[in-house]
Amino acid sequence: MGGLARDAEVIRIGNCSGFYGDRAGAMREMLDGGQLDVLTGDYLAELTMLILGRDRMKDPALGYAKTFLRQLQDSLGTALERGVRIVANAGGLNPAGLALRVRELSEKLGLATKVAYVAGDDLLPRASELELGSPLTANAYLGAWGIAEALHAGADVVVTGRVTDASLVVGPAAAHFGWGRTDYDALAGAVVAGHVIECGTQATGGNFAFFTELGDLGRPGFPIAEVRRDGSSVITKHDGTDGAVTVDTVAAQLMYEIQSARYAGPDVTTRLDSIRLSQQSPDRVLIDAVTGEAPPPRTKVSLNTIGGFRNEMTFILTGLDIEAKAALARRQLESWLAVRPAELDWTLSRLDRPDPETEEQGSALLRCVVRDPDPNKVGRAFSSVAVELALASYPGFTLTAPPGNGGPYGVFTAGYVDAGQVPHVAVLPDGDEVAILPAAETLELADVPEPAVPRFISSGETERKPLGTIAMARSGDKGGNANIGVWVRTDDQFAWLAQTLTVDTLRELLPETAKLTVTRHVLPNLRALNFIVEDLLGEGVAYQARFDPQAKGLGEWLRARHIDIPVELLP
Repeated sequence: MGGLARDAEVIRIGNCSGFYGDRAGAMREMLDGGQLDVLTGDYLAELTMLILGRDRMKDPALGYAKTFLRQLQDSLGTALERGVRIVANAGGLNPAGLALRVRELSEKLGLATKVAYVAGDDLLPRASELELGSPLTANAYLGAWGIAEALHAGADVVVTGRVTDASLVVGPAAAHFGWGRTDYDALAGAVVAGHVIECGTQATGGNFAFFTELGDLGRPGFPIAEVRRDGSSVITKHDGTDGAVTVDTVAAQLMYEIQSARYAGPDVTTRLDSIRLSQQSPDRVLIDAVTGEAPPPRTKVSLNTIGGFRNEMTFILTGLDIEAKAALARRQLESWLAVRPAELDWTLSRLDRPDPETEEQGSALLRCVVRDPDPNKVGRAFSSVAVELALASYPGFTLTAPPGNGGPYGVFTAGYVDAGQVPHVAVLPDGDEVAILPAAETLELADVPEPAVPRFISSGETERKPLGTIAMARSGDKGGNANIGVWVRTDDQFAWLAQTLTVDTLRELLPETAKLTVTRHVLPNLRALNFIVEDLLGEGVAYQARFDPQAKGLGEWLRARHIDIPVELLP
């Protein structure tokens, strides 16, 4: 039951969105830039589900990514003309509502568009029954088979709710090649391809550690996965677009927001330690040798809750006696508050330097964040008191913003339910509904023992340099946890990295992690280490526990830290 692509042995799947708010013109750019069989768009993240949940509270007809419709307005006719199927998770909390809007748009444009959608992920009405508490949103991560059914039925556009990001690629590939539910190696290969292209231009040089090597990054092209019948793939981009596709840019995305060597999904568990990367030609990287296993018996559920209300004020401290100025401001504010909020957190960022040439270079930032279930305790009752200190506190007193009322903050947690408790339904273009059964074969997740890595024997001479002199990194968030992927280019560098960058060393280099649980996973095929830092981000990105709430810069901080590196490993 193939036929989605022009080539029976390869399906060419592009991406035009890595998040809700990504480049608005990317759908048009991808359709005009060259041949595609399928165009995907990933619009959902943990924070996005909270945003859509608040939209739905205001209007039950909302809950989807509205930008998707604006992109289709300009591109739907071109996609139909060129035979490019569109598959996107822009349905968010309301895929049926978005499908209706797509049909209305199609009629307005005078087009005949077959629209399907995938539903069943929204578990909110059953949250109590499933022991998921009382969240604002509760969405299970569905797999690829509903998408495949919709494409089999001839859908031109398929919109979904919360499916796994990689499912947007796995579904079209499975439909085209006729894969079965236990073709684990092929499915795992497609999962890897989907994971690489899901975040858009992060695979073509965006946010890449050695970005100065890549040439023109003015407007990086979006990535394309040429998936083959055996599940292997080539990652590329349209000719003439900026950026680059290299082994390292692909590895950078592979290291993004992963956990252990087993990458679990509802259709297959992918062995990340099996992945092999090779540069085939400029802007063409082959991914092969990927192996897969049966999926776990439980399905992950994204849970978002309104945790309370939050506000913050940031003081600018300039010149001498920074620590004393910070202590005074803190003591005054806390004693002047009529009612203390449930949480009151202070952070002093010493951005100042000695003998500064500009005022900004001589300034530090003192940030006070408050949280409480009562919005009044973190509103003007807090922020106005900060302003009242203006003529009564440290010399040079100033703030970065005027007083405000604050607002609600979200809390993300992950729940798990038996896969058989999650409905998965493909609603076809003709309105027929096809129920997708859960995997018949499952396998409990287990840790992968750390593999042996050859010892590096140094000549003994070292230089103290930033770790980033030889190492690349990519970091991100998973709920309240952060991951840091670190990798190098040569076997000797990896042998040194694996024996040097232990959990204890990481804690020394990144003092914010010193009292947290940190685990390390070794991926020799990628010459990579992946660290999971638990609870660094509090209760998720919307909680804003750090000034970098999604840990996007955590890897770059690690690369900036100095360490003794053997001279023979240096460039």
